[in-house]
Amino acid sequence: MAKKIMGQLKLQVKAQQANPSPPVGPALGQRGLNIMAFVKEFNAKTADIEPGAPTPVVITYFADKSFTLELKTPPASFLLKKAAGLKPQGKRARMQGSPKPGRHVQGTVTVAQVRAIAEQKMKDLSANDIEAAMQIIVGSAKSCGIEVKG
Repeated sequence: MAKKIMGQLKLQVKAQQANPSPPVGPALGQRGLNIMAFVKEFNAKTADIEPGAPTPVVITYFADKSFTLELKTPPASFLLKKAAGLKPQGKRARMQGSPKPGRHVQGTVTVAQVRAIAEQKMKDLSANDIEAAMQIIVGSAKSCGIEVKG
């Protein structure tokens, strides 16, 4: 007989850097899940991803307090900012896009870089082919203040 699903939880954790501190600890603890088991499994599964890349994860947890992890690809905005060569700024050391997207260009990417990002994110996008996925990525670039040069 299959396990009874109690719910799903979505978190965004830095690759290879999960630890029991917030937001991971409280989110899992209030559902009675083993926090250290999650931390070890997540860090092991993200070993092939760039350390520190924000990685969305969907945690499905069951009545017997077990869980499964489904990793997603890093957000398109993160990949675009990295491709454009934007450096971390500010107190929290995050890569920042343009404060006025559409009016102020913060960086540029090539069509080849957009294609590479679209191919990487294809499984997480609602696109039927690579051209449609590229259009989604171009839209994300515009909203970040990143110009696409052909």
